[in-house]
Amino acid sequence: MPYRLTIVVPVFNEAENLPRVEAAFLDYFKIASVKAKVLFVNDGSKDESQQIIEKICLTNPDFDFISFDQNYGLSAAIKAGFDYTETELVGYIDSDLQTTPEDFNLLLKHIGDYDLVTGVRAERKDDFVKNMSSTIANNIRRAFTNDGMDDTGCPLKIIKTDYAKRIPMFRGLHRFLPAMILLQHGKIIQVPVKHFPRIAGEANFGVWNRLAGPLMDCFAYLWMKKKYINYSVAKRSNG
Repeated sequence: MPYRLTIVVPVFNEAENLPRVEAAFLDYFKIASVKAKVLFVNDGSKDESQQIIEKICLTNPDFDFISFDQNYGLSAAIKAGFDYTETELVGYIDSDLQTTPEDFNLLLKHIGDYDLVTGVRAERKDDFVKNMSSTIANNIRRAFTNDGMDDTGCPLKIIKTDYAKRIPMFRGLHRFLPAMILLQHGKIIQVPVKHFPRIAGEANFGVWNRLAGPLMDCFAYLWMKKKYINYSVAKRSNG
C-alpha cells in the first residue's frame, strides 16, 4: 500500500524524547486511517539526536530523515519537510510529544473537504506564563491575519501537499500556516486535540519568541500578503 501521509517531525536537541517519538509512532501506525510515514528533520542538533534518528530509521522502514548542516530554525525545518514530501498529504508534529500522533486520525476526517486541518489544544498543560503569552500572541496574529484560528501555534497539522509546497516560508512564518493557505484561496478548519505536559528536554522558545517575535512576524506577513501571487491556469497544450 503506498504512503498517503508524510508526518514531518522537526528535531533540535531532543535526544531524550526520540525513543518516545519512535514508540508513539509505532503504535500510531497500527491504527492510522491512512498509510503514513515519518520524516525527521534534524535542525542542527548538538546532542545525540542524529545518532538516535539514524538508528530509528535503520530499523524501521516507515521512518526517514534529513539532517541540516547547522541550526536554521523551526520554519526552515518545516519547509524542508514540505519540500522533501512526496505524498499527497503532509503532517507536522513537534518531537516533544505534547500532542499525540493518534490525533492525526481526528484531523484526517476533515482533510477531504479542507486544505489545512489544524489542531487546537484543549486544556493546555503548560505553565501560566507560557499559556498567557501564547494566548496574547494568538490574539495578535488573528487580528493581523483574520484567519479565525484560535491556536495557530498548535504543533499538529495536516495540509494537502500541493498547498504546503506553495507556501513561501521565511523565518517565523510557521506561525502563519493557516493564513498562508487562505492566501491560496484554500479552506481551513481547526479541530480540538489533546495536550500533554512536556516530559523530557527543554522548550526552545521563551516569552520573547512568543510575543515580540510574532509581532514582528505579523508585519512580515502583511508584506507577504500584499506581494503574494495567485494564478489559475485555464488551459494548456498537451506537449
